[in-house]
Amino acid sequence: MSTSRLIIRKGTIEEVVTLSRQIPEFDNPHKAKVYEQRLNENQHLIAIAELDRELAGFKVGYDKFNDKSFYTWMGGVLPQFRKSGVAKALAQFQEEFALMHGFETIVLKTRNKHKNMLHFALSSGFDIIEVEVKSDTLENRIILRKKLNN
Repeated sequence: MSTSRLIIRKGTIEEVVTLSRQIPEFDNPHKAKVYEQRLNENQHLIAIAELDRELAGFKVGYDKFNDKSFYTWMGGVLPQFRKSGVAKALAQFQEEFALMHGFETIVLKTRNKHKNMLHFALSSGFDIIEVEVKSDTLENRIILRKKLNN
C-alpha cells in the first residue's frame, strides 16, 4: 500500500501558466504578463501543490484592495488530482501566509457557473457578500469573504 505525498510550496508564474492551461474550467487562461502586472507591486503568494512529485494545482493571491484583505485571485486543481485534499491544502497554506502577513480576511470572486468552487468556498467558511449580476446568470460574479482567526 502506497501513500501519496502532498507538498505545498511557493512557486512561479511559469508554473501557474502551465497548470492553468490544463484546467478545463478556464476558458481563456491568463498569460504570464497578466500575472506579472497584477502581482508586480503588490504583496502576493504563488502557491503550488505537488502530489507524488507531479504538479497538481495552484493558488495565486495578492493585496488587491490595501484594506487588510488578501484577494485570492486564481487557483485550480488538475482534474486527476481532485478529491485528494489538494484544494484544501492550498487554501490552508494561503490562509497561513495571509495571517503571517497581517491580513484579516480573504476575499475571492468566482462565477455562478463554477459550482464546485462555490461549494468549496462555502464549506470552507466563506460568506457571500456581493453578487455582480450579468445578463447570463451563470456568468454572475459571486464575491465571498472569510474572516481569518488569529
